[in-house]
Amino acid sequence: MQKIKNLQNQLQQSIMTSPKKLRDLIREIRAAKTQAEERAVVNKETADIRNNFRDEDSTYRCRNVAKLLYIYMLGYDAHYGQLECMKLIASPRFTDKRIGYLGAMLLLDERTDVHILVTNCLKSDLNHNTQYIAALALCTLGNIASPEMGRDLAGEIERVIKSSNAYLKKKAILCAVKIVRKVPELMEMFIPCTRSLLNEKNHGVLLSAVALITEMCRLSPDTLNHFRKSVPLLVRILKNLIMAGYSPEHDVSGISDPFLQTRILKLLRLLGCHDDEASEVMNDILAQVATNTESSKNVGNAILYETCSTIMDINSESGLRVLAVNILGRFLLNNDKNIRYVALSTLLKVINVDHNAVQRHRSTIVDCLRDVDSTIKKRAMELSFALINENNVRGMMKELLEFIVVCDDDFKADAASNIVAAAEKYAPNKRWHVDTVLKVLTCAGQHLRDDVIYNMCQLVASTSELHQYSVQRLFLALKEDPTQQALSQVACWCVGEYGDILVHGTSEEADPIQISEDEVLDVLEKTLVSSLSSVISKEYALNALVKLSTRFNQTVDRVKAIVHPYASSTDIELQQRAAEFSHLFGTFSELRNGLLERMPLIESKSTLVNGEGEATLSEMEQQADLLGGGGTSPVKSSPLDGLSPPISTQQVVPV
Repeated sequence: MQKIKNLQNQLQQSIMTSPKKLRDLIREIRAAKTQAEERAVVNKETADIRNNFRDEDSTYRCRNVAKLLYIYMLGYDAHYGQLECMKLIASPRFTDKRIGYLGAMLLLDERTDVHILVTNCLKSDLNHNTQYIAALALCTLGNIASPEMGRDLAGEIERVIKSSNAYLKKKAILCAVKIVRKVPELMEMFIPCTRSLLNEKNHGVLLSAVALITEMCRLSPDTLNHFRKSVPLLVRILKNLIMAGYSPEHDVSGISDPFLQTRILKLLRLLGCHDDEASEVMNDILAQVATNTESSKNVGNAILYETCSTIMDINSESGLRVLAVNILGRFLLNNDKNIRYVALSTLLKVINVDHNAVQRHRSTIVDCLRDVDSTIKKRAMELSFALINENNVRGMMKELLEFIVVCDDDFKADAASNIVAAAEKYAPNKRWHVDTVLKVLTCAGQHLRDDVIYNMCQLVASTSELHQYSVQRLFLALKEDPTQQALSQVACWCVGEYGDILVHGTSEEADPIQISEDEVLDVLEKTLVSSLSSVISKEYALNALVKLSTRFNQTVDRVKAIVHPYASSTDIELQQRAAEFSHLFGTFSELRNGLLERMPLIESKSTLVNGEGEATLSEMEQQADLLGGGGTSPVKSSPLDGLSPPISTQQVVPV
């Protein structure tokens, strides 16, 4: 009886001291109602795990490491368990090795010293008699291989690739992909055995072999040329997948082995690029894939997308390219937003390959501008600008101007800059060009960049036959809505330069509008005193007023009265300009007509937006300098300094 009691006590004590099971820990963590409660549970458990590690208790090491990995996946620190993972890897038990290798994949990286210790264990397990243990070593090597580890174990991987075990062979090939990425010079070791892998019948081996060949072809042009000899074999494999069905157990939604098909298509894309002979061999099979693949299922759309990308990247026939563009055009009608986005992105890449084929889908692309998804609208906008040419510029501009009115503020700046650039390149006549840019100024609100202001001023200055029309349209638009800052700046600059034409010039309009000098000054004064006007707009208005003093005959005194109070403005730029201009009405009045004559023709600098939709900073600064835009300049020691030639470099309108 005493012995039985002692055994019962030992059993109870062992139960009380045994660590918590993983499922119990998960249950406790999930039951925590707050982040603080979760941290308390995790901290208590990690303290127990550390104590067990410190006691060198191997009985529950596997359980403790499993809990530690779960805690690590929740975002808590667990790197102190690296050595425990090494001990589990060295254990002869499969369950211990499985958790140990999992821990190594999660907790180790190339920068840890423990990483070096894993190499010997991996080399030993790669030669293990049990394929499942060897598979664990292969999976781990494929995830954490470093350059040093790749050099040490490349021979073992080559041996496994040449073995007859398909289960291990496919894992070894993926390890070779990792090694080739880390140590490209080891590529030559795997080339001889890789080509024969394309004759394998096992799905996993063939899929991983295509992945290895693709990686080697990307890294080495010589290897790419070597594997171009395998194009007929790849074409035959792909044809078997389409026509006969390669492997029924890998059928997805009625399509045989779509993962292998897409892998082969990607490899063909590399092999056929800039190679007429290889491309000619592929043409027929690509046409068969494009016509025989079902597009009602998402898996079919994935294959069609890869097919279209391959057709556009190789030296394919023109009819095949048209077929690919038509497939992408059908994608634009799909209800799935992801498919529409992919189609737009692909069409944007291939538009330079076959511009006319993409043009046939212009109406569908323009319809995407009205999509509720912002990413689709952005891609549609970029593609729409790429489609503009001399023949469709009027229709496309009409659609894009309607788009800029209703689009989100994030799109207005890019859209406006691109409309101005396209109008400058493809405008059928100057008047249409002026009307288009003016529409942009009135529609885009406060979201225009400086390049639009510069281009409009340059356009008006270079079109002498439309000075009366342009300045009148700008003046009336400013009078109607003085809150648009870009419009206000362009209108003030043009009125200042050509105010005499606005008031006294002759118009070709059937019903010309008569504008008086006082009316012009009223609008400029309103802009100058408005609290809604930016400092830059006020600077433009101030410059315009001073220039009009030499163009108008009856309102010079009123101009002086408007300008003079700003000599004591709290804004340093306005104060400086007003002080300089006041001297032109007094001491240096005889210089005023010469200094304030019209600017010479501005050099055309079509500011094209880059891929991020931004003009370069140096171009912006040069344009602002030329037009008298914003920015502050240091106060000069004397107002007379402002009359010297450097006045144009101090962001005052060049006179």
